[in-house]
Amino acid sequence: MPYTLAIKTSPLNNNFLDIDPLLDVSVTVDIIKIRSLEKEDKQLFFEEIIDENSEPDFYIKVFINNQEFVSDIWLNTRYVYDPQWSATLNVADDEEFVDIKIQLWDSKDEDAKADRLCDISEDYGNSDDSYDVELTYSIKTGKWTGDDSLIDDLSGYGRLNGCDDGTIYEKDRDCELWFNIYQNDYDMDGIPYWTEVNVYGTDPTVGDSKLDPDGDGIPTDWEWKWGYDPFVWDDHVNIDPDKDSINNYEEYLTSEWFSDPFRKDIFVEMDIMDEGPNGEKTYFPEGSKEIIQTAFNRRNMVFHLDDGCMGGSDLVPFNEKSKFGDIINFYKDYFLQGNLNNWRRGVFHYGIVLYSVEGAAGFMFRPNAFQVASKGHEKISNEWWSDRDVVYASAYMHELGHTFNFWPIPGHNKLSYYPWQINWWITRPYKSCMNYGYMYYTVDYSDGSRCFPDLNDWERMDFAYFERNWG
Repeated sequence: MPYTLAIKTSPLNNNFLDIDPLLDVSVTVDIIKIRSLEKEDKQLFFEEIIDENSEPDFYIKVFINNQEFVSDIWLNTRYVYDPQWSATLNVADDEEFVDIKIQLWDSKDEDAKADRLCDISEDYGNSDDSYDVELTYSIKTGKWTGDDSLIDDLSGYGRLNGCDDGTIYEKDRDCELWFNIYQNDYDMDGIPYWTEVNVYGTDPTVGDSKLDPDGDGIPTDWEWKWGYDPFVWDDHVNIDPDKDSINNYEEYLTSEWFSDPFRKDIFVEMDIMDEGPNGEKTYFPEGSKEIIQTAFNRRNMVFHLDDGCMGGSDLVPFNEKSKFGDIINFYKDYFLQGNLNNWRRGVFHYGIVLYSVEGAAGFMFRPNAFQVASKGHEKISNEWWSDRDVVYASAYMHELGHTFNFWPIPGHNKLSYYPWQINWWITRPYKSCMNYGYMYYTVDYSDGSRCFPDLNDWERMDFAYFERNWG
């Protein structure tokens, strides 16, 4: 529930300048999502065994002009997707800037002597100052700066990432936190009074958010938020500042799912096969989705999986063993919805989960599309050395990797399947799920930090490859 503290302020002298004369300004910090970015502990034969810790008990502290607000505790969870918590403070109407600090905490347990601060900052170190985030919010512009900002922020605007200090593979309680800061606004279009009057010349009593005065196809509120002038035409269909092959118009279309035109986003639609007549089930574990998301998000390539939450995703009809032609038909009928010009074709990769297929249990069949067969991966999941969540996540991330046009791929051949094959050992430095020697127990691409033949997958991703059309 929102935590609100209202303190009425009044003019101190005759020089008082009310920045917004239409109302008494309050500033709100809204917490949208919290995720641990630490690698989940998995007892796998080939992986380093990490001491198992209890799941975190997250809570938030927000300071607005030094006034402290504390959330309730979200118990025993790594992922908080609907916190429904915000902090609001009535601020002085004659002072432009509001100081804000955000902290994420893990509540103490029986083994801990005190609550532990989690890392959501790009600053390196283990002090409180290097873990929390300090911001300055302007009630004139409705924008904030500081440890999170609109431009030149790797993690994106309104998103904090503790891995930005370079500690991706260290256990220092790295987390990501999504938030928004806003003020009350008379016409409720989200654009502050001062900006409307002094910058745009619009009426602050009339909502402008959904208008498009420059006729470039994108409404005022999106252009205002991301720093574009809503009165100057921009060629948004050909503007892609983050070079993720999702242009600004497509970023606008996906904005309700937290896309950011200045930070890379990866959208994937996952369709899954319906149950068979004899109870045959097609699986994809929820835990696998989280592991994949963590692998991408800690690199600031934010992974958005549409498993029914973004207007796509369907149950495709059951086939005991799908043929290539069946898969192509699923792609055309359930992803493209029979429309070869469907706008989602230029935004979403397509990863369908089938029951069983003719041929390999996973393969790419279009530059933007791949399949993973559940029956074959269930068999692998039953091996003594495996973890089911990791098996599915690794396989899915492997096939998705092909849509980034990784080539060459060390260890991606029939001479690299097993430890008794020489190429399995030669390609060990390439620690990527693209390497058959790491597939099914590694959910990561390699970072190129090891010796030959290691490659930096994260740097060589071709984001435009999935846009190609094979017909």
